[in-house]
Amino acid sequence: MNNDKIQIGLFGFGTVGQSLYTVIGRARNAHAEIRRIAVRDKSKPRAVEADPALFTENPDDLLDDPEISLIVEVIDNAEAAWHIVSEALRRGKTVVSGNKAMIARHLPELVELQRRTGAALLYDASSCGSIPVIRNLEEYYDNDLLLEVKGILNGSSNYILSRVFDHGEEYAAALRRAQELGFAESDPSNDIEGRDSLYKLIIITMHALGVYVAPEEIFTYGISTIHESDIRYAREKRFKIKLVAQVAKVADDRFTMFVMPEFVDKSKYIYSVDDEYNGVVIRGECYDRQFMFGKGAGGLPTASSLLSDIMARRYDYRYEYKKTRFRGRPEYTTDVLLRVYVRYADTDIPAILPFREIRETYTSPDYRYIIGDIRLADLLERRPLLSAPDVFLCNIPLFFTDKD
Repeated sequence: MNNDKIQIGLFGFGTVGQSLYTVIGRARNAHAEIRRIAVRDKSKPRAVEADPALFTENPDDLLDDPEISLIVEVIDNAEAAWHIVSEALRRGKTVVSGNKAMIARHLPELVELQRRTGAALLYDASSCGSIPVIRNLEEYYDNDLLLEVKGILNGSSNYILSRVFDHGEEYAAALRRAQELGFAESDPSNDIEGRDSLYKLIIITMHALGVYVAPEEIFTYGISTIHESDIRYAREKRFKIKLVAQVAKVADDRFTMFVMPEFVDKSKYIYSVDDEYNGVVIRGECYDRQFMFGKGAGGLPTASSLLSDIMARRYDYRYEYKKTRFRGRPEYTTDVLLRVYVRYADTDIPAILPFREIRETYTSPDYRYIIGDIRLADLLERRPLLSAPDVFLCNIPLFFTDKD
């Protein structure tokens, strides 16, 4: 362990960057200090005051500084983040990042860059905020006994659904409240359409099973078209609707993964995960279910995860990606049967979706729904046709229900 302070070059000084600056100032044993901060506009007013001499608008002031050994990247532009992170790794600098979109899209390249340069990239903050899910999958669940990782990975959408189900708010009002509190962006589409959860699931899957799956190969469906009729149906059945991301082995040699709303009953751990919290269930052959819970949205929870990665580098910690070298790694498949509830009005869902078996139908003057069994591959192929505003789709879980 090196007792000298880690000199940090920080890219981005928004909510998370300012929170990290605050957290490092509070942590007596961090043995780290921020040497320079790169921003787009030095004159922009900010809630947290920092020495103006720290700021620069030139990224090379950080990348070229030999005293800076660690780069922390917390900007909101995925492609710009990729340029910064990849260049820092090429120069042999350690990088800590929370940019899940960038990591999910470039993970194979980032793994190869680390292997080639010897530099390390840590990104526990990219998945589930304050929950150390990546490091746990790397170190504690570092064998091939893992069967499933499933949970609520997006605090913004979970806050909205909590307001709807626990407080009786309308969806639009709950979304506005989430934006006012800073849990959702002014453009909330990444959260409510499931893309944020998707990126996190891709990263989790790499560390859970050692396999990378590109975003466009994964069925993803959000909550933006949820309607009072869906909420009423869930309440009648004593369910809550949660936006759930899931990767599950369906055989020894195959696994599947998807993101979509799910009907969740009281017996499930994630039923009680409310507000901006995240909850992750990890299932294995020999240990049944284990549950991790924590705040998944907000500057300070994310900053605490970033700080944990920074301090881990003082002990030369790095991801080893052990499972990518396992023999007989499972292959990704969408040839699995799901059971879904599909509510619609004008869109001709029976003509669009080739259900293998229809379990229930309902028709009223205002809307209709079908509950039926369908291949995940068919949902993925027809995903653009399911984007109509009168359509809402919700998963009815089938995997491992016999073990709950």
